Amino acid sequence: MPGSDAQQPSFADVEYGNRRRRTRRDQFLAMMTEVIPWDEWTGLIVPFYPTTGRRGRQPVPVETMLRMYLLQVWFSLSDEGTEDAIYDSYAFRTFLGLDFTPAQVPDATTLLHFRHLIEQHDLGKAFLDAQTRFFEANGWIMRGGSVIDATIIAAPSSTKNAAGARDPEMHQTQKGNQWHFGMKAHTGVDAGTGYVHTVTVTAANAGDITEAAKLMRPDDEVGYADAGYQGVQKRPEIIGDQQLAKIEWRVAARKSKLKLMPVHDQQVESRKASVRAKVEHPYLIVKRDFKFTKARYRGLAKNHNLLQVLFTSANLLMRTRAVQIAGVPGR
Repeated sequence: MPGSDAQQPSFADVEYGNRRRRTRRDQFLAMMTEVIPWDEWTGLIVPFYPTTGRRGRQPVPVETMLRMYLLQVWFSLSDEGTEDAIYDSYAFRTFLGLDFTPAQVPDATTLLHFRHLIEQHDLGKAFLDAQTRFFEANGWIMRGGSVIDATIIAAPSSTKNAAGARDPEMHQTQKGNQWHFGMKAHTGVDAGTGYVHTVTVTAANAGDITEAAKLMRPDDEVGYADAGYQGVQKRPEIIGDQQLAKIEWRVAARKSKLKLMPVHDQQVESRKASVRAKVEHPYLIVKRDFKFTKARYRGLAKNHNLLQVLFTSANLLMRTRAVQIAGVPGR
């Protein structure tokens, strides 16, 4: 924790430490403090981070800003809301590593500039790629197959804004009997473990199948997908790629055909479905735990960066929970 070694416990620290029960928020933040590779992530940011502040003032430490940004991401807060929440929440302040005696919480404008830096340099993807490499080095990812899927993320459809119009990069699509306005998050996850390795975004009206080629890894031999990806092996971007053309696609049968299949074939479909189900867990964490059910920013690029940070965090959360359940050592 930034500066924690030099800080002496305050009366608030002692009082808070004597509480009978730790909140879920406190437990979550303590867990994420342990599992995030802070040195690696701050190292990715440092080349783009200013060395001096306005009028020669020293800038806020990179790790402090990264922690503040992650609080914003995990708890679905605005720039101003994040600043206020840190002042209000002892758990947030502890996570940030701030002592109000010598320092204050970075203001909302400072966080805004830091968030723009993360977005401008596509550091969300850098975090996800770094995490994937770390998981692979530790044998936590099983190469050879990926599960792909997509989910709709709603966007504000109101025109009551400064531009007087809906977001031009978001579009409307129909799912079942319901219409949705927004975007789609497309993910590729490791078929063995369910960890997300690739994230793309499109407008909501784009077909799931159009992103299939981008979601597969170079050495994948098998691809799992739901019935919306029927015919994916015939796509020109699949046929025209030497590696993708070799992939064995295990796409779900449509429900109308499933009922007419022999029992043996239905059992095969059931086994394929159990593998495909792994793609749903990261979506559940992002939407339920991190409350990302609606696009937070205008445009696809900013939301894409945010989604990559969210899915990176979801992977860490899934790994930590798996370690806790299994009772085996892990980062």
